[in-house]
Amino acid sequence: MSSPALPLIHQALRKSFQRLESSQKVWASVLAECSPLIASVGNLAEQLRALSSLHLPSTPLNVFPDLEDRLRFKLLHAVDTALVRLNEQMCSLQSVRDSFSNQVSAVFQLYEQNRDSLDASTVMERSAMAPSICDMMGWLQDAEHHYRQQFVRRKALLQTLRADELSLLESSPKRWKSLESPSMEENITDALDKVSFFIEE
Repeated sequence: MSSPALPLIHQALRKSFQRLESSQKVWASVLAECSPLIASVGNLAEQLRALSSLHLPSTPLNVFPDLEDRLRFKLLHAVDTALVRLNEQMCSLQSVRDSFSNQVSAVFQLYEQNRDSLDASTVMERSAMAPSICDMMGWLQDAEHHYRQQFVRRKALLQTLRADELSLLESSPKRWKSLESPSMEENITDALDKVSFFIEE
């Protein structure tokens, strides 16, 4: 005899995977918006370094005595603007992470509250239409960990960036890209494929 809690847990799991599906789209969209911004930070740092190595007084531009200061100010302002926009995008990522984490926590809380009424065979049972409760909870936990870890690492990277630290600014696009986790993204997509029939029930 199945537990009366089973429909509730299935409903909560459906809601969680629907949230995961929407979270994945928003997450990818936000990161896509970050790419040109972080590339811009690297390019601006290279321009600042080039400006520092250029001795303007010995060039035809020496007729503009304050040109170097004006160019430096303009470049530094552009760096600050890009960093502000990147931190705004971090707020969007944090919102996705928090919303999904809350959803996953609710599922685990519901499971814990009803664990005594669920036998092992019910939790491990798979069908053509649905993976097991055990599998689905594992996938949700992995996805939640991925978003949490990604947010923390990207936020930490941005916190190291300052307009007066050219080497860190220059290397930021490469370091940002190194944080990508295509295998985990594939795992999330794979999990969503496996629950597609279950979600539509």
